Amino acid sequence: MPSGLRDHPLRHELSEELHARPFARLRAPLRATHLALLSGEDAAAADRAQVAALCEEFGAPPPADTDTHHMADLGAFQLKWERHTEFSSYTFFTGPDDTGAADTKPNAKDVFEIQALAGVPRKWLQSLAGELLVGVHLSLTPNTQSLPDAEGVARAFGTDNLAGCMAAGEAAAVFVDFRIHGDGFGRILVCDRHLKPRQAGRLVQRLFEIETYRAIALLALPVARRYGRDLTLAGDSLSEMTGRMAAMEGLEDERRLLAELTDHSAKVERIAADASYRFGAARAYYALVRRRVEELREVRYEGLQTIHGFLERRLAPAMRTCEATAERLDTLSGRLSRAADLLRTRVDVKLESQNSALMHAMDRRARLQLRLQQTVEGLSVVAISYYLVGLVSYALKAGKSAGLPINPELLTGLSIPFVTGVLALGVWRLRRGVKREEDNLARNR
Repeated sequence: MPSGLRDHPLRHELSEELHARPFARLRAPLRATHLALLSGEDAAAADRAQVAALCEEFGAPPPADTDTHHMADLGAFQLKWERHTEFSSYTFFTGPDDTGAADTKPNAKDVFEIQALAGVPRKWLQSLAGELLVGVHLSLTPNTQSLPDAEGVARAFGTDNLAGCMAAGEAAAVFVDFRIHGDGFGRILVCDRHLKPRQAGRLVQRLFEIETYRAIALLALPVARRYGRDLTLAGDSLSEMTGRMAAMEGLEDERRLLAELTDHSAKVERIAADASYRFGAARAYYALVRRRVEELREVRYEGLQTIHGFLERRLAPAMRTCEATAERLDTLSGRLSRAADLLRTRVDVKLESQNSALMHAMDRRARLQLRLQQTVEGLSVVAISYYLVGLVSYALKAGKSAGLPINPELLTGLSIPFVTGVLALGVWRLRRGVKREEDNLARNR
């Protein structure tokens, strides 16, 4: 590396990501078996440990602790393991030297009798974590002279309901029936005309991925069917509640309806929490299926429907059902949210109206109390003046009795305006001080 330059911590990891999950180099004749087991998002370490145990049993290097894919030559067979988000796939390959046979007759009924699983320990297979979702046997046979007719291929599969095409620039013919046979496995037949090893590896990998991603995508269909009726009932209930909303006038009725809407919204959100991941995964895997089919570069095989045509006729409607259910779920959730917001707004407006009326009543009561208080203050001035004038009268009478030359009655009468004025001025100043303090508090809020 040039001096003075520092590698980003992820530079090598990001570079290696482009070379992750390499294609195998395959040559005909060859048998392969592909397994995909749904083990959940937390089972990566357990699956990796199972692969490591198999490799150690046959004396091959095990995968590293952080690996999500591993290829190993175990002598009797080759293993390719890949870990995905929620499942692991195991692909086993055997050539003619491993199986002891090299059947080059693709129309023979025993073309799938020799299996790549023959050398895999049964105890190890039974110990694999997860549930088998995909199991496919593939036969890659050399056929450089002539290709089998549709009837010969139908005999090999035991059915004439299958798909076929020329693939990889017509370097191979591919036949698949997308069904599970009596042995619990699907079947794929590939007739090699002039495939290169890497080209054969890519073709086989794409065919296995089409089978796997198709099955994973279809996991959303039972979910869509299970919740379809629930969404219909929830939609009907929402329509009924919306109709009731327009005719309601009482606040208590609206509160009860709001509680019903909230309950329905919670139920729909629970469905969304359960189904949204599955629907999102279905969209992603269906897009991968379509991409892998495009990469086959299909050319029509006489007498058979293409893989693209087969999947579009059967898989596409199922995916449209899932998409429609997902859209219904989103739409219903939005409708419930809008209805609840509308009803909540109505309740809030009525509460604000009630609060406003209450505030007006309180304001009127406060004004009445103020007037009463002012009346009481006026009467208080008169009462206090009366007592003060009385005190002044007693003081003047006492002064006259002491020999002062005064007229108590005259001076008492003259003191009344003075005493009353002084008291009124004091009350007015006190009231103005309180008012000033209230104004200061109001400005500081």
